[in-house]
Amino acid sequence: MLDIRIDQDPIEAECGPIAASIEIGRPGLQPKMPMQPTLGALASAERPVPVEVEPMQREVAVIVPVYNAADGVARCLDSVLAHTTGPCRLIVIDDASTDPAIAPLLQRYRGIAGIDILANEENRGFTATVNRGMRHAGDADVVLLNADTEVAAHWLTGLRRAACCAADVATATAVSDNAGAFSVPELERENPLPPGWTFAQTARALWQSAGHAYPQLPTGNGFCMYIRREVLDEVGLFDVEAFPQGYGEENDFCQRASARGYRHLIAGNVFVAHARSQSFGIERRERLGRTGMQVLRERWPDYEADVGAMLFSFERRVLDWRVRRIHAMAPQMQPLPRVLHLHAGEHPPLLSGYDSWMITMHNQEWTLHGAHAEPLESAAAGPLASRHVSEWLQRHGFEWVAFGDGVDPGAAKLLAVQARRLGIPALDISAHPQTEPGASAGSTNALRSFNGERP
Repeated sequence: MLDIRIDQDPIEAECGPIAASIEIGRPGLQPKMPMQPTLGALASAERPVPVEVEPMQREVAVIVPVYNAADGVARCLDSVLAHTTGPCRLIVIDDASTDPAIAPLLQRYRGIAGIDILANEENRGFTATVNRGMRHAGDADVVLLNADTEVAAHWLTGLRRAACCAADVATATAVSDNAGAFSVPELERENPLPPGWTFAQTARALWQSAGHAYPQLPTGNGFCMYIRREVLDEVGLFDVEAFPQGYGEENDFCQRASARGYRHLIAGNVFVAHARSQSFGIERRERLGRTGMQVLRERWPDYEADVGAMLFSFERRVLDWRVRRIHAMAPQMQPLPRVLHLHAGEHPPLLSGYDSWMITMHNQEWTLHGAHAEPLESAAAGPLASRHVSEWLQRHGFEWVAFGDGVDPGAAKLLAVQARRLGIPALDISAHPQTEPGASAGSTNALRSFNGERP
């Protein structure tokens, strides 16, 4: 069993070797060797996005292929509209649905800036439909999003950060309650939400407390997967002939990218709900899965062994442990939007309904204070200060930064620059002391219209 208390983070504990008998949610999957968290693994389990990278500058197209299941489609599209920020466009493609409710449903979204509603004249299958969307996206990065999903606040920001954390990253995939190897906290299970919590509360808790381990796997998962455009250009689109209905097409793509030296990461702080089997049904989904896996075995003989080994990486175990802790502590927690105040006083302003933290700069030292003004971390001012501030902004899941009266202009500029790079809205409450963050940085629709598709 895992010899770490529920209140003790593996990163902070004296881990030593971690036993190989951790339950992972599916009989038959066993690690090949006990996990030995080296110093390199410990460091990579908390690796922040490099400050030089500006993920919010990348244009993204979210592609939602649709086939029937109108209620799920509406829930998916409405959640994207409510919770998407940064440069983004939305492509919705109806693959000749037989459900008569689909056409009038999609008509509701026509005319909204930044949304393209496309329709196949005949059913082309999942893979060809996704390829059409990726061509339509032009030069943008793409996110494949199943129509049976629901996203929450900061979902795209989190995927952007993970995908842009290194030049050799090809894809970043969210975690879910029900997405196979990307399920948390138990793999290959349909995980219930913490007792008494909504999906939005669960997503916020992971955003704040799941960390930035970014575990690596040999593949992403197309239920919610970010793909960088330069990798698409180099590797090519999905293989329609081998995987016409999906179920293996993204795995094959990821293996082709891996053969060129790219990696595939899990954005462990991005939680997306996934209903599964809304279009095809469970039996057909399982049949397609078996067919696709046979093709993968023939093309990539080491694929399954690589997946099994990486599922037991130290970074992945840290992520699963942290989500288990969130579930265990749910009765004592109430996830609230977290605001970071740059403030000259001793206590941050208290905003009803928000988790207010504070950052100060005195005597050439930055200090991060928690919700009760207790000092948590410090960093010296100087060339590395921006890196420390960027790490704090990410690791603690801040949703806004706020500036009060009497703050140091240089400190304010540094914090504002790092917040902008990470897609965190800034609010000047000295000029409008009664203004709350949501009034300035709420769910403004950030979708943009297209510049034109690729041939």
